Amino acid sequence: MSASNKPLNLKEVSRLLGVSTATVSNAFNRPDQLSEALRQRILKESAELGYHGPNLAARSLRKGKSDVVAVVLADTLSYSFSDPVASQFLQGVSEVLSHKKKQLLLLSSRLASKEQSSAESLPDGFIFYGAPKGDAFERISRSGKPIIAVDFEQGKVPSLNINNQAAARAVALHVIRESEERVAVVSLRLIASDRVCRLEKADLQAECKEVIAYNRLQGYLQACQEKGVDLPPHMIWHTPMNTPEMAEKAAYEALTITPRPTVILCMSDVLALGVLRVAQSLHIRVPEDLRIVGFDDIPEANRCTPSLTTVCQQSIEKGRIAARCLFDSDNPQAQLMETRLVVRRSSGDTH
Repeated sequence: MSASNKPLNLKEVSRLLGVSTATVSNAFNRPDQLSEALRQRILKESAELGYHGPNLAARSLRKGKSDVVAVVLADTLSYSFSDPVASQFLQGVSEVLSHKKKQLLLLSSRLASKEQSSAESLPDGFIFYGAPKGDAFERISRSGKPIIAVDFEQGKVPSLNINNQAAARAVALHVIRESEERVAVVSLRLIASDRVCRLEKADLQAECKEVIAYNRLQGYLQACQEKGVDLPPHMIWHTPMNTPEMAEKAAYEALTITPRPTVILCMSDVLALGVLRVAQSLHIRVPEDLRIVGFDDIPEANRCTPSLTTVCQQSIEKGRIAARCLFDSDNPQAQLMETRLVVRRSSGDTH
């Protein structure tokens, strides 16, 4: 049989093969309904005709659903694959979708509509992970499909968050011992700058669109105030991306000033691990000469030496809850997950 230049549909293939449409459909979708010999013959002859199974998009239109759930990432796909917190979150989402026999589609809010409009039309529901860029949220919300907002809030859409300010305050209160401490902060993105830099007074007074970083900073500032410690803007290092390279650049600047900090509060474990590596390269003892804390509790936080005191925000469980929200209409409008302080060696504790 020669392959046709025109795409064939299920009905045409069944006619050409001399079998029912149900037989062809079962060969691709329900193999247990056919003998193995018949199924292999149908698949082989279908391939020779250039037919490789039912069209997912067309089938979705007929069924009214695709059994696909999209996670819309705030950052690019390449960055998100390198981010251990995003990986943990996606692990939790995938566990639930696998149990529900659903498929996962990853999208980025940084892409324009024309670049992924077809993909956006396919999912039955959307999990927005992180505050989206551009008009992705408005564009997708017009579809009327279920949406869950994770790590941000958006209008009447159900949301899932943690209390970043309270968690940051707790870890800072734990590591700051006395009012004479010299405290520095290595922060996530706080200002509209693509370079690692120290903040100025005006930066603290400006409106910040990066809500997570802003709330964590407020927690640190609150703890410092309670401990009687001064935390001036120039002791806060802004990093535009949560990457080891930028963490190390900020750390080198912070650890080569005089007098050197005795405590560094980091807004992520990735940043904290970068500070730890630079400290070790400069022969600064942790925790004897410098105490470091992070935020997230990624697996590496417990494997490094010394192990890292941090905040566990339950990223895998956050992914599970977010996915379940799409299938449960009884969820509260706004959910706040608990965090916990994880005490390890980098803060001077013996655990």
